[in-house]
Amino acid sequence: MTHKILLPVDLTAPSTWEHALPRALSMARGGVLHVVTVIPNFGMSMVGTYFDEGFIDRALHDVGERLSEWVRERVPDDQEVHPHVVHGRIYHEILSAADRLGVGTIVMGAPRNAMADYLLGPNAARVVRHARQSVFVVRGA
Repeated sequence: MTHKILLPVDLTAPSTWEHALPRALSMARGGVLHVVTVIPNFGMSMVGTYFDEGFIDRALHDVGERLSEWVRERVPDDQEVHPHVVHGRIYHEILSAADRLGVGTIVMGAPRNAMADYLLGPNAARVVRHARQSVFVVRGA
């Protein structure tokens, strides 16, 4: 049976992946690594009216190109990897991707600072609480 790992990343925040990526690669060896990044929704519907029509489609395309480049630069050629860009509430989209892709484990980074020693970020905490899969939280150095 092939194992599948999901690694959520924020391309603008290396702390979400710099320690989690090596662990995810190790766990995905011989299996499949899915890397997902989420474009957050606008929150209030009124906020969305300030963005022109087609903004989300352009953003999905642009972020998809950036994620593909990130994968090419950081994931070894012999590792099967599939990048995914989604749009919505971050924790919800991570959970949906995990279910849709049939992954067995979600690997998430948790930056380490004084407060993070006691708390996970809100999205990581929700993923840990609600995931049907095992969630492996990798603490930063």
